[in-house]
Amino acid sequence: MADMVSPPASMKAHGWRGDYRPHGHLSAQNVLNALIATVCMAPSVWAAVERARCASAADPSPAGGGGAFSVHGWCEMALHRPLLSANWLFLWNVTVGFWLVGLLQRSFWLIDPYWTLLPPLLGAFYASHPHADPPCVSRLRAALALVSLWSARLTHSYFRREEWKFGQREDWRYSQMAERNPRLWWVLSFFAVGLAQQPMLVGLTLPLYAAALGHRSLPMAGGAPAALSWCWLDSLGCVGCVCGLLLAKSADDQLATFMAANQARVASGQSRVRLLDTGLWRFSRHPNYLGETIFWASLGLFGCASGHWWVLCGVAFNTLVLISVTFMTEQRMLARPERREDYMRYMRTTSAWIPLPKFRDRATNSKRE
Repeated sequence: MADMVSPPASMKAHGWRGDYRPHGHLSAQNVLNALIATVCMAPSVWAAVERARCASAADPSPAGGGGAFSVHGWCEMALHRPLLSANWLFLWNVTVGFWLVGLLQRSFWLIDPYWTLLPPLLGAFYASHPHADPPCVSRLRAALALVSLWSARLTHSYFRREEWKFGQREDWRYSQMAERNPRLWWVLSFFAVGLAQQPMLVGLTLPLYAAALGHRSLPMAGGAPAALSWCWLDSLGCVGCVCGLLLAKSADDQLATFMAANQARVASGQSRVRLLDTGLWRFSRHPNYLGETIFWASLGLFGCASGHWWVLCGVAFNTLVLISVTFMTEQRMLARPERREDYMRYMRTTSAWIPLPKFRDRATNSKRE
């Protein structure tokens, strides 16, 4: 959770607003942000409606011309290349659109709430495709239900962190990059904030594509025969997803309770507790990251059951990204003089992800001997 601090002077000098901008629930800024969050997906809504109209008529011919930006071009792509059309929409509506909104507002807050919403929206896009022909309807329904539960959990966690407001906080990583690259941030942000999200979010939802349109695989990615009824991979996927959800939710709840308790201590004139090392955080320094990874890896099993093992590349890529985020988060903690010693001791005694029994601080023990 980002600290509530003012943006650095270097960011202010170049017009960037920083990672924390408090405002009231009924303030003009909050109302504006809520309106932006509501209407920002309008192009995708239009495209989905247009796709339905295309499906009600005869399949359009490429002879309609005009490319993907024309109605005929969109119909051709949407009906016959569903994965490509999903990426096309994401590129223009989210990658480019959200980036432009962020430049105008001087804050890239918008992608955070939509990280929680885009996976179920992409799943609905695949499931509602006119040519959707799931090998197993129960598999698709279970996968969509689990992603919806994931979305509800993360949406609640996001707005709880935001004090139930819109756009009050920008991801600290973006603010840090803006501070380090103030003159070039306007263009670097397109790649770091805009384009970087597409392979992550589209990649995570590949199992939903496989479950809904299992008979359509990418030319370079062969598929095994799909299980036409519920199989052991589906059952394992369900169990893994539920375990991942419970782990991530419990970790988030414990962190939120810890932060609220610290705020209460400060309000009463007491000093903060510098480190959360109880509950799940006693056995793992990042149990929330572990829960996320377990969830998406388990969801990938639905794609495997649909005959497409290649969908696991999405969660593999996101796991690598999350590992890099782990290093960034820990470097940030170590950069704070008041927490450095405590966190170094925490790192020596507690595993990064995999929950292990709490082991003794060897450095401390050697000093005692």
